[in-house]
This record gives sequence, structure tokens and C-alpha cells, in this order.
Amino acid sequence: MCNFARLSLGLVARCFRSRRRLLLENLALRQQLAVLKGRQARPKLSPFDKLFWALAYRFWTDWKSSLLVATPETVVRWHRAGFRLYWSLLSKVRKQVGRKKLSTEVRELIFRMVAENSTWGAPRLHGELLLVGFNVSERTISRWMKRVPTGPEPVKRWRAFLENHREAIAAMDFFTVPTITFGVLYCFFVISHDRRRILHFNITKHPTSSWIVQQLREAFPFGAAPRFLIHDRDAKYGTEVLTAIRSLKINAVRTSFKSPWQNGVAERWVGSCRRELLDHVIALNERHLKHLLSEYVSYHHDDRTHLGMGKGTTPGCRTRCGSSGRVYSHDRLGGLHHRYDRAA
Repeated sequence: MCNFARLSLGLVARCFRSRRRLLLENLALRQQLAVLKGRQARPKLSPFDKLFWALAYRFWTDWKSSLLVATPETVVRWHRAGFRLYWSLLSKVRKQVGRKKLSTEVRELIFRMVAENSTWGAPRLHGELLLVGFNVSERTISRWMKRVPTGPEPVKRWRAFLENHREAIAAMDFFTVPTITFGVLYCFFVISHDRRRILHFNITKHPTSSWIVQQLREAFPFGAAPRFLIHDRDAKYGTEVLTAIRSLKINAVRTSFKSPWQNGVAERWVGSCRRELLDHVIALNERHLKHLLSEYVSYHHDDRTHLGMGKGTTPGCRTRCGSSGRVYSHDRLGGLHHRYDRAA
């Protein structure tokens, strides 16, 4: 009896409904039936199904009564996602308005010019860009100059200083070597920048200011002192050392804190010495280490090629051999390294 009354009321209600609403309800139920006929335990809605319900939410007021496969909140979320997608696509298709965007090529060129010419201003950069065919306003250049990365500029300035003064620059530094009895020996050396020549080296167990001053006097005899001497901020270089450097008429150049790259020539020699010698031997004592370093300095000057000098050696030590004749091998550093020459 209850079922008959429910069906009767439903029939009366349908009689008063418009044909358009019946067609929409029928279409919605058929669409959900097609989704539920899938073989998955939890039916998945395709993008087409989501689009269908997003349009139903937009144009059909009674869409909630026929929705079974999802919640109304889910349909609202689909509609908002479609709204965002629609306007993002529309903004890409529309013509750009306002000032023309600066191309990546010009922007990178401005950054490069600022990095390579740190003293130039916007008018100078603007003139150079006009000469190479880029029609950019000076105001645009000044705006992009403020966004130039500031990282490599100090490095390039220091490198330019070293390149322009390398014939008048020497550097000094310390490095430590452990002994077989777990002691520590301090190796002091002075290196010339122009030909990577070791001007002086010595070894001690207890480096003091007076000992360093004596080493500097031996490294720079009368009339042979360079104009600049680069060193780090080691506490061993006290007031007495700085006074001795000034007395030799040398300008002391102290590197910045935690900046070993500013004394790169000396640091590179230490790395080469460790890789090519000290990593393969154990120093017995001070005398043994001094002998090893003497052999390595001789190899460094007479036989080893240097990338910083175009893969050549120090002046007058080795010349390029001819293309004929037998190649002979000569042991260096006890067989750790070799030198190769052709027979005359």
C-alpha cells in the first residue's frame, strides 16, 4: 500500500514537471549508469564525466537531486578547477599589453657586461648595446643592473689583479705534514707567481715570528724582493713579520677571512705537492722531509709541466724534442714520476 502511494505521488509529480527537466534528469541518470557499469570496484570518473557535471552545476538548478556518483562539494570543486583552467588558457591566448618584455639574450648580455666591466654605468652600457644592434632604453638597463648576480664579481676583480701584477707578486704559506711518530712538521715556502718557481722553503717543528723573518731574508736577498707578497691571516704572521716585510720594501697583501682562493697559486702548489708526493710517502723526521721536498722542488722546476704556463716548464729547463728518435724514461722521486726524452 505504501509503495503504491509513493508511485502514485511520483507519477503526479512527473506530470507537472516540464519536458526539459525530465530530459536532463534522464540524461544525468544514464550518464551515472554508464559510470557504474564499469568493472572497477570503485568507479572512476573521466574528465568528460567531470565536465558533464560541471556544466550541469552551471546550467541546471535541480542537479543535486540526480547526483549519485559524487558529492555536491566535489562537483563544486571540479567547477572551480575548470574556472581556473579556462582563465589561464584565456590569458595565454590573449595579446600581451603594456611594455614589451626584455628578451633573455639582452638580459644575459647586460649581466655579462656588468660582470666584465664593473666600473661602467647605465649610459656606457646603453651605448654599447646600441652599437651591437639592441634598441633598449637606458632606464631598462639601469633597472636590470640592480638584479645582476653579485657572486663572481669579487673573484674576477682579484683574478684581474693577479694577472696584471703576476710578475711582481710572490706568495708565502704554511702546510703541515705528519711524521711516522705522529708528530707535526710545518713546511714554509715562498712561490713566485710569474713562473710558479719556489723561491725558498724550509721545515720546522716550532714556527715563530723570528724564524719566519729569517726565512724571508733568505728568500729575498738584496734587490730581489717582489713588489707584492700575498699571505693569509695566520696568527704566526705577527707584528714582527709585517715589520720585516715593510723593511724589505714589499707591500703585504692579506687575503680575506676564509678565502684560500685569493692565494690560489700557493694553495695549488700545496695540493700538487700532496697529491704527487706526500700522499705516497711517510715522513720519518725533519731531515727526511726536507730531502723529499728538495727532490720535489727540483722535479717541479726542471721536469713537470704546468697548466698555468701553457703546459710548459720553467724557462730554460726543457725544450720540445724532435719527432724522431727513441724515447727514454728517467725516474723522478724514486719512481713516483718520470721524465721522457728522445735520444739525440
